[in-house]
Amino acid sequence: MAFSQQTGGLFNVKDYGAIGDGKAIDSRAINETIIAASKAGGGTVYLPAGDYLSGSIRLTSNVAVYLGQGSTIIATTDSPEVNYDSAEASANTVYQDYGHSHWHNALIWGDSLHDISIIGPGKIYGKGLVKDWAKDGKTADKSISLHECYNVTIRDVTIVHGGWFAILATGVDNFTLDNLKIDTNRDGIDIDCCKNVRVSNCSINSPYDDGLCLKSSYALGYARATENVTITNCQLSGYDEGTFLDGTFKRLNSGRYGYRPTGRIKFGTESNGGFENIAITNCVFDYCGGLALESVDGGHLEDVTISNITMRDIVNDPIFLRLGARMRGPQGTPIGELRRVKISNVIVYGVDSMHCCTVCGLPGHDVEDIQLSNIVVYYKGGGSREQAEQEIPENENEYPEPGMFGPAPACGLFVRHAANVQLRDVQFHSLSPDYRPAFVFDDAREIYMNHVAAEKEIGGDKLILNNVSDLNIYQSPGLPDQRIENAKHAVLQ
Repeated sequence: MAFSQQTGGLFNVKDYGAIGDGKAIDSRAINETIIAASKAGGGTVYLPAGDYLSGSIRLTSNVAVYLGQGSTIIATTDSPEVNYDSAEASANTVYQDYGHSHWHNALIWGDSLHDISIIGPGKIYGKGLVKDWAKDGKTADKSISLHECYNVTIRDVTIVHGGWFAILATGVDNFTLDNLKIDTNRDGIDIDCCKNVRVSNCSINSPYDDGLCLKSSYALGYARATENVTITNCQLSGYDEGTFLDGTFKRLNSGRYGYRPTGRIKFGTESNGGFENIAITNCVFDYCGGLALESVDGGHLEDVTISNITMRDIVNDPIFLRLGARMRGPQGTPIGELRRVKISNVIVYGVDSMHCCTVCGLPGHDVEDIQLSNIVVYYKGGGSREQAEQEIPENENEYPEPGMFGPAPACGLFVRHAANVQLRDVQFHSLSPDYRPAFVFDDAREIYMNHVAAEKEIGGDKLILNNVSDLNIYQSPGLPDQRIENAKHAVLQ
C-alpha cells in the first residue's frame, strides 16, 4: 500500500515535492510535510526509499518521522549558510562549550516540543556536518538535536558520520533510544540535563570521542541533574569510522589524529547538575575506553549501579571514578560529591599497560561508598619500579580524563582520597612482567578487601599504604587476614 496524505495520518514526503534522488535539496518538501502533519493534529511523515539531500529539518509536536527501508537523509554540503538554520541565542555560553549551547544549527532539530519520534530502518548520513563546533552559527554540526522536549522516541535508525554530535539531547524528559546503530567520528549520544531516559540495544562506534556520554551542563541557564537513566544491552567500540557498519572492523587509522580510540560510556565532561539514580547493565566494550564516572563542576554523582559488563582491548582505565574541582560554573558553587556507586560482574581483557582502575577524590573531599565486586581484569603489564615511585599530581582543576595523573602507580587499583571502599571477589592479572604494586591506597579510610587477588608474572609489592586508616583484609591470597587501624606508610608483600 502506498503511503500518502490521505491514508490514516500518514504523510508521504513525495506527495509534497520531495525527489529523493540525492541531487535535489529536499528539506523544504520534508518540512512542508511535517507542517501538514502538525496542522492535521499529528501524524507520521514517511520517507520511502531514496536519498534525500537536506538542510535543516524542523520537528513539531505530535509528529513522527519514519525513515523507510532504503531511505537516507543526507546532510547537504551545498550553501550551508542557506540550507541550515543558524544557531539560536543561548541562555549562556560561559560554562559549557559552544556546541552544547545551541541546538538549531543541526540537520534535524526540535525545541520545546512533546510527543515526537524519529523511527524506522532508514539512515541519517551527516555528510555536510562539521566535525568541529560550527562557531560561526551558520554551519550545522549535529545530526539530531533536541532542546527542552518531552515524550521523545528515537528507534531503529542508523546514523553514519554524525558530525560533532550524532544525537544531542538537552533537557529532554521521558526519552527512549532503542536499537540505534551509530558509526561516527565524534560523540555518539550525549544526554545532558535529562530525566527518565531509557537507552537500549544500541551499537555506537566512535574512534575519536565518547560513544555514550551523560552530561549535566549549565546550558539551560541553571544546574539540572541527569537522573533516572537506564542503559542496557549496548555495544561501544572505537574502530575506524565506517568499518563498524560495513563489518570490516578496521583499526588502521585510529591513531591518525594522535588519539587513541575512545568509544566508551562516560559521565561528567559537563557536571554542573550531577547524576542521580543511574543503572547500566549488559554492555560490551570493544577496542575503546572503559567506564568513566566523573563530577568536576559541583554536581553530585550518586546512586549508580553498573553490572554485567565485558570489555576487550581497553586503551585506558577500565574503571575510572573522579571527583574534581574544575568548577566551570557560577562563582561560589561548592565542590560536588561522588558516592554510592556499585560496580559488579565485570570482566576485562587486554588493558593498556600504563593504566589501572582508579578511584580518586580531592584532599578533604573523599569519594565515598564505593563497591567493586566480582571483577576480573587482565592488564597487559610492562610497568616499572620507577613508575611505582613517581609522585602523582592532584590535577584538581584539570579536565577529567583517564590518564590525567600520568602513568598509573599501580598495576591493579589506585585509590586516593576515598572512604568506605569495599572490594569483594576482585582479581587482577598481568599478562607480562610488571614491577608496580598491585594496589596503592593513599589518604583512604574504611577499606574492606575480601577475596581480593593480584596475580602477576613478576612483580613488586602487593599493597602500598600512605595515610590509610581502618583497612580490613580477609581471605585474600598472598595477604594475611588483618586489620590495620592506621598506617602512615606501609608496604605489604
